[in-house]
Amino acid sequence: MSSTVRTGAPVAALLALIVFTTAALAQTNPYSRVDPPLPPPQMNGGEWGEMIQVRIGPGGNVYVFHRCFKVVLGDPNVAPGHSDGLSANCFGRWAEHPPILKFAASGEFLNAFGTGLVGRPHGFTVDHEGNMWLTDVSLVANEMGAVVLKLSPQGELLLTLGVPGVTGEGRNTFNRPSSVAIAANGDIYVADGEGPNNRIVIFSADGTYTGEWGSTGSGPGQFNTPHDIAIDSRGRVFVGDRGNSRIQIFAADGSFIEQWRNFGRPSGIFINRETDTLYVTDSTSNVSNNPGVKRGIYIGSARSGEVSYFIPDPDLELADRTRISGASGITASADDAVIYAADVAPRQLRKYLRD
Repeated sequence: MSSTVRTGAPVAALLALIVFTTAALAQTNPYSRVDPPLPPPQMNGGEWGEMIQVRIGPGGNVYVFHRCFKVVLGDPNVAPGHSDGLSANCFGRWAEHPPILKFAASGEFLNAFGTGLVGRPHGFTVDHEGNMWLTDVSLVANEMGAVVLKLSPQGELLLTLGVPGVTGEGRNTFNRPSSVAIAANGDIYVADGEGPNNRIVIFSADGTYTGEWGSTGSGPGQFNTPHDIAIDSRGRVFVGDRGNSRIQIFAADGSFIEQWRNFGRPSGIFINRETDTLYVTDSTSNVSNNPGVKRGIYIGSARSGEVSYFIPDPDLELADRTRISGASGITASADDAVIYAADVAPRQLRKYLRD
């Protein structure tokens, strides 16, 4: 990959971003929370367990990627009634549940996919053809986990990247692949960042390895838990570098362009390629971890980096008492009128309409 690097914004520019962000957060929030889709009654009594990602696919259908309804309660480091965010999976008796639920835009349950294919759901996206891409951060030696899977719109397994149950940092192994994004030309970008690896790996549409970039650190092009990844209308790659509390932006070949620190500590990111609206959700900031920044959903421009609106974490008052709350997954409709947020520890799906 290219070694060309632009350093971060100078101090004056960073101060300007902080001032702008503060002003943006004071703006009237144009989004109203409404009732979201729920699982059908025959699935877990119609109640969500821990979830990790949500996406809107072709036709406006809503896909929820969840951890098979499992909930692990009692962790003193999370709010009462919240799952621990670390232990839910699709093993044991949970293996009979599908990790992907599909709903119509109206909220009607349509279908479910992926039963038995994934141990611990993490990254998820739906491409323009309706194919579903998911990452598994579990590890059952030589059997399951450490892979990226591509499913057809009907749920058929079409492609596996990585070797099931085998970790590594080679061309065909991951450690814990945290996210996946598909470029307009079909190229596959995988954030290998939910373990000791801190890199972005690129594959062609047929799964052939074509390159990678990144290492552990805080400099340009380095990462500390690249947690989510998205691609804008110009093909630029946005990486939610959560451990470094920033978004890094790269050219398609991995050349560093710039970094933004005014969208919180990104757990999840989504870009509407029709409008280049950027949605970022921060579920971990508090006074001891990224002080001065509020948990919630930041909405702005993928072109200018300006933040326009902020939706606070519903449990914002608990931020300093709990390790994680709010959403790790985020998406929006093609007209930016609807937002969905997938809450991990609070185990709920949120839906917002723009006024």
